[in-house]
Amino acid sequence: MALQRRPMRPPRVVEEPYRINGRILARTVRVVGENVEQGVYDIQQAQALAQAQNLDLVEISPNAVPPVCRIVDYSKFKYEQKKKQKEIKAKAQKVVIKEIRFGPNTDDHDFEFKLKHAINFLKEGSKVKAYVQFVGRSIVFKERGVELLQRFAKGLEDIGRVEAEPKLEGKRMSMFLSPKVVQTKK
Repeated sequence: MALQRRPMRPPRVVEEPYRINGRILARTVRVVGENVEQGVYDIQQAQALAQAQNLDLVEISPNAVPPVCRIVDYSKFKYEQKKKQKEIKAKAQKVVIKEIRFGPNTDDHDFEFKLKHAINFLKEGSKVKAYVQFVGRSIVFKERGVELLQRFAKGLEDIGRVEAEPKLEGKRMSMFLSPKVVQTKK
């Protein structure tokens, strides 16, 4: 019995985000970079300038008229671009959602306790999802759930704002609150 082999896949071609050297399609380009006189050059002249310095001609702004190209070491340029993207991603604020669960018959002490937790969550900068879970036949007390969530929102109006009003989804009525943005005076 002979073994059948699967046909090999062609190697994956990684598409470069920038056009370099011979892949640049424009006839004239604006050249920028270190150790180069900035200006508009014919594509052959620009490539010759890059080759003279053992560097690459990289098209950094293809939509400009004429396209802007930089004379740099392409591998180093790509590395720096990735590094910048990582920094931007790290600085991006991550949204954290904290959940607080109530029952339709939550008493005052539990309510105050959960309200204090919500205040701390909003001060941290997290969003709060408050929901009333209706179990069994308690679904007939929908108005209690609405009252409870509105009272909760009223208790947090100093530091948070209602992002989504109470909404019933199945046996769960939920509402979203986000921290108020503190405006700094200039």
